[in-house]
Amino acid sequence: MSKAKKKPNNTSGTIALNKRARHDFFIEQKFEAGIALTGWEVKSLRAGKAQLVDSHVFLRNGEAWLLNCLITPLMEASTHVVCEPTRDRKLLLNQREIDKLIQVTEQKGKACIATALYWKGNLVKVEIALATGKRNVDKRDTERDRDWARNKERVMKSKNL
Repeated sequence: MSKAKKKPNNTSGTIALNKRARHDFFIEQKFEAGIALTGWEVKSLRAGKAQLVDSHVFLRNGEAWLLNCLITPLMEASTHVVCEPTRDRKLLLNQREIDKLIQVTEQKGKACIATALYWKGNLVKVEIALATGKRNVDKRDTERDRDWARNKERVMKSKNL
């Protein structure tokens, strides 16, 4: 009796991260949302073919939609289906959470962005965040603090040796 080979397991469960969001925004509050997907999209996500670079959440008619999320179709999975890689995808949230998002995003300078796409069991979840845009001065301050922390670690490491 031979054992079936197991697939390599992705330990973190992360499909895609929006690293640019932390550079451009101050993250204030995070929410976890489900996402409505089609079959070929799930297969592409299992292969890790997703990008959240310019994606954001749009609220209309009491529903939340994920815009500009790129899921590249696989050649094997999408032969008989017309694929639209950047279609609007509906986010699955409670009405209470949607009301909170609408209330906060109506304020000036507030935005709702997608920060991560990940597996939770066999379901795909999107981490969305309420955020405030950074000005160029804030971005420079963040970069300066990061450089200082890196140099401090370097100096401490050389002193301990």
